[in-house]
Amino acid sequence: MRAEKKYITKEYVARLNDSPFFLVVDYKGLTVGQFTELRKRLTRAGSEVHVVKNSIFRIAAKEAGVADLSGTLAGQLAVVTGRRDVSVAAKALKTFQSEFEKPRLKFGYLNNQRLETAELMALADLPSIEVLRGKLLGLLQAPAAQLARLLNTPATQLARVLQARIDKGA
Repeated sequence: MRAEKKYITKEYVARLNDSPFFLVVDYKGLTVGQFTELRKRLTRAGSEVHVVKNSIFRIAAKEAGVADLSGTLAGQLAVVTGRRDVSVAAKALKTFQSEFEKPRLKFGYLNNQRLETAELMALADLPSIEVLRGKLLGLLQAPAAQLARLLNTPATQLARVLQARIDKGA
C-alpha cells in the first residue's frame, strides 16, 4: 500500500476509534450544494460526513476492530461519524433524505453491533438523549414535589384559619 493510502487509512482508523458509531450512506446523485448542506446539518448534530474509498474504509474498519465489511461496501459511499448521540445523526440524515430523497442510508454500527436501515430509522424516531434525560428527571421529581405539597397543605390551612380569625376579630 502506498504511503498516502496508509496515512488515509490511519486517519479513518482514528475516526472509527473516536466515534461510538458510524453510518454508511450512498450519496449517489447528490449535488455539491446538497452535500454541503448535509455536512452543515450533520455538524449541527455533532457529527461529520466524509466521502471514503471503499477499499480503504474496509481496511480501516478491519484495523479498528469494528467489523469485516467484505462485500458490503459498493457504490459511492460516505461515512458519518460523531462523538454524540447516534439518534441525532440518524434524525438529521432522515430529515435530509425526506427533503431531497437522497442520500440512502445503507447500514451502520453502534458499539460494534451492526444496525440495518430499519433499525437506524427507528433510532432516528427516538427523542434525543437530552430530551430523554429531561423526561427521566421529571419522573423522578414528580413524587418529591407531590410529597412536599402534601406536607405543606396542613400548615397552609392552619395559616388561613388563623388569618381568617384575625380578620374577623379586628
